[in-house]
Amino acid sequence: MTEAADENVVAGGLTPEDQADGHTDAKPEKERGKTVHGEIANAGHRVLAPDDAEVEAYLEVALDAPAPERSPEDERPTISRPPEPPDSVVVLDFGSQFSQLIARRVRELDVYSELLPFDTPLEELERRDVKGVILSGGPMSVYDEGAPRPDPAIWSGRIPVLGICYGAQLMAVALGGDVLSSDHREYGPASIAITADDDRLLHDLGSEQPVWMSHGDSITRLPTGFRSTAQTDSTPYAGLADPDRGLYGIQFHPEVVHTPRGRDVLANFVHGIAGAESNWTSANFIDATVERIRERVDTHAKATGEEGQVICGLSGGVDSSVAATLVHRAVGDRLTCIYVDHGLMRKRESELLRETFEANLGMNLVMVDARERFLRRLAGVEDPEEKRRIIGDEFIRVFEEEAARLGQIDFLTQGTLYPDVIESTAPETKAAQKIKTHHNVGGLPSDLRFQLIEPLRYLFKDEVRKVGMALDLPEQMVMRQPFPGPGLAIRIIGEVTKERLDTLREADWIVIDEIKAAGLYRNVWQSFAILTPVRSVGVMGDGRTYANVVAIRAVTSEDGMTADWAKLPYDVLGKISARIVNEVPGVNRVVYDISSKPPATIEWE
Repeated sequence: MTEAADENVVAGGLTPEDQADGHTDAKPEKERGKTVHGEIANAGHRVLAPDDAEVEAYLEVALDAPAPERSPEDERPTISRPPEPPDSVVVLDFGSQFSQLIARRVRELDVYSELLPFDTPLEELERRDVKGVILSGGPMSVYDEGAPRPDPAIWSGRIPVLGICYGAQLMAVALGGDVLSSDHREYGPASIAITADDDRLLHDLGSEQPVWMSHGDSITRLPTGFRSTAQTDSTPYAGLADPDRGLYGIQFHPEVVHTPRGRDVLANFVHGIAGAESNWTSANFIDATVERIRERVDTHAKATGEEGQVICGLSGGVDSSVAATLVHRAVGDRLTCIYVDHGLMRKRESELLRETFEANLGMNLVMVDARERFLRRLAGVEDPEEKRRIIGDEFIRVFEEEAARLGQIDFLTQGTLYPDVIESTAPETKAAQKIKTHHNVGGLPSDLRFQLIEPLRYLFKDEVRKVGMALDLPEQMVMRQPFPGPGLAIRIIGEVTKERLDTLREADWIVIDEIKAAGLYRNVWQSFAILTPVRSVGVMGDGRTYANVVAIRAVTSEDGMTADWAKLPYDVLGKISARIVNEVPGVNRVVYDISSKPPATIEWE
């Protein structure tokens, strides 16, 4: 997608949107539909998803609830494909931790990419008219019992294939080569020597390149028809190619940032070898999605005699905001957005949401003041899992009440993203240890049944942001850092009270204010304050104090799955600390969290 600036570009100083949001004083096992491949999936399950934990997603998850109704067209990714389908390159997933990342990197080339099961038949790939296939890495050895293998027809030469790591080894073994466990395993940085100057995959990369390796097995003999294209000191066949059949393999990982020219390698395959054009853009996505939603709602209305009313639970986060805007463009006043103000949001966020959706975009917006209800339910509760459960349960109760007041509702809009769809099908999520509950709290009422509209179902988070910018949503909403569904409740360690919320809200505002003023907001994945249960002795003026300790958390990350603590400049930390102690009543000490994920999580609860 090309229509918006990269979300990782450094923001120098304050933007007009920063000023608009008030930062002006600072210095500059139930089944839920099917996957894209047709398997039964619980498509709302987000246990591993790194994306915004938005309040509206409580309606997506409810693992103990009956399956929501999806129409047959929901079972395929039709909404995400324009009338003239864009060229696509698919990734067959053999279990690599980087499989999603490969698909994201292809989409960064403005070429559509999907993650499909490793055994997807060649006939299905041809039906989809894919231009190329990438085989991901994987955790197994090609000789392990039960090791995943693709459809043998994939090697026929009918579609260009790129094998990465395990995928390259599969290619070698399937076509008559040898792979053996190596005495010199390579994990981490390495340097490859390119041995074939005319290789189309490694074209224009020079004679040597730093790369990232992660393998214990190595190709020791090439199949007939292949030649070596790259090597390392311990890996004679770090690259292999049979150009006549369009088969290419590399032992390194081009999708990770530790391979500096990895993007060029992928571009050489996607554009040069597979011949895919860059026609996956925000503009064609918006046009096609709006057209598709309008057609679907109108068809339902004519068939049922109903008006085709749609509701959407807004949270203020980017996912629900972009989803609501797309649906509003399609159906206009037939969309009603419900925003449940639980009193756990950051400072001025509720006001920004009202201004954006009601005043600027002209949407029907129902804002429910449920602050007292949530505080009553949370009174005396200190356990973080219980907080999450209570907030999810109360949210659903309030939403159900408001939806009932609206009369006949036919569709529910949700902000489901592509990682949600992928992760709901991954076998490892079934056995994953629960670190903390994300969205799987509470449950949908049994009689709350709508057809689903999921306009973002096949987008990654960065693509959602680009679509949001193309829709002219406020930048501070589109580029908003991830914010947990339970809100500030899980950034207060211990009991949640109005007084403690007010304290945290003011401290958190200062953190964001100073980070924006320093031009660092887009450099960090998340930055926020935590109100700890600790009180400490201090001296203010001539008096002794015994007041709250506030912790500051700022992390850098690419996807939220791993994170490192942000090395914020000392002067920025100093300004944050001084302002919090001087401007926020009841706080006399500020500390900075320098833990990485793992072993810590980004949020404290």
